[in-house]
Amino acid sequence: MNQPDSGIFLSAVLDRPVISLSGREIGKLWDVAMSPGEPLPLVKHLLVRKAGKVRRVPWADIALFNPVVVSLKGELEGAGGVPELEDEVLMRRDILDKQIVDVDGARVVRVNDLKLMMVLDDLCLAAVDVGFRGVLRRLGYLKAWDFLGGVLHNPLARKEIDWLFVQPLGANLSRLTLTVTRDKLSDLHPADLAHIISQLPHQNISAVLNSLDMDVAGEALGEMEPEDSSRVLSQLDSSHAADVLEEMPPDEAADVLAELSDEKAQELLSHMDPEDAEKVQELLEHEDDSAGGLMNNEYLFVAPDATVDDAMTQVRLLAAEIDNIYYVYVVDEGEQLFGVLSLKRLLLASGETPVAEIMSRNPKSVHVDSALDEVFELVVQYKLAAVPVLEEDGRMAGIVSADDIMEHFLPFAQRWKQYKALRKF
Repeated sequence: MNQPDSGIFLSAVLDRPVISLSGREIGKLWDVAMSPGEPLPLVKHLLVRKAGKVRRVPWADIALFNPVVVSLKGELEGAGGVPELEDEVLMRRDILDKQIVDVDGARVVRVNDLKLMMVLDDLCLAAVDVGFRGVLRRLGYLKAWDFLGGVLHNPLARKEIDWLFVQPLGANLSRLTLTVTRDKLSDLHPADLAHIISQLPHQNISAVLNSLDMDVAGEALGEMEPEDSSRVLSQLDSSHAADVLEEMPPDEAADVLAELSDEKAQELLSHMDPEDAEKVQELLEHEDDSAGGLMNNEYLFVAPDATVDDAMTQVRLLAAEIDNIYYVYVVDEGEQLFGVLSLKRLLLASGETPVAEIMSRNPKSVHVDSALDEVFELVVQYKLAAVPVLEEDGRMAGIVSADDIMEHFLPFAQRWKQYKALRKF
């Protein structure tokens, strides 16, 4: 197969003449069909168009493939009746000019060109060009631009992404998505994944979220602003949206549902696990600007007669289900708060030691209707990682983490800093 070792770009061969062995032009190259391969997608057919009719030519029947000409090993007779493959994707129709997720750069980009390379006897999709070079190449101006860049000693940078770092957004490309790509998308930091999702067009959100595990999707939505998360959930069917909400901490799920209409919020709650739905519903009943509105009602606790070994067993048992683990609270059967233990104190104590002997008594706390300013003051003054929130009768209701209270006041802090900076001029 005659093809440059450095690869060939799709735009360089599209609409080029396709000739038979006898030299007869049978049409123009209209598209390139590929199917999943390991590790890269493989070209299976070329689509040749003439007089409005498109015929398929198997890759095995191609003799030459370059920007000047595409030629067959024989004549077209008997080669045009190849059926469409079930898992087939067309490069021009399905990928070129479409948006993709670059999982290495944690961003959504547009495909300006596709790079093909030979691997043994197979032609593979190796990379996508997402830079300005791809645009210039398709317009026919790339050589002139490269010449100008050479004269000015300022060459135009290449921006090509290996296909292994690409996640297609179209639903019809799901079968082309490689396992390694899905793993990489899931391995992104939730904040990076949230940034990607926030850039997606509405019609692509479901395709990306469907490729993620529910817990990964829940973590990503938790990193977004509630109004953005609610927009994302509104693109999913109720059952799928409820599954994602179940993987989010109750306080974050409640913040998202609060952005939806009451009817929609109740619909999603009805699809959730009853226990998870009850926790979220409880938080929705509190005012947004109160400790109850910001608290998380999932926390670690042990009974007053428990030992350190009992507490550590509880930590191991529930750690995976609880978002923030800073302290273990000592709570009796009536849910009254007796004391609190840091994880450091637990780790340093012997296993048979009763927690009542090493816990801090009379911990600083707030009530569910306390103002957030009060929570903030306690966090700052006593350097707390979390503040327990109590009902009016003293029962433990939840905790407000330092992260959540700081995040709540951060926008104000930023605006104040900017205001003071402006006052200097």
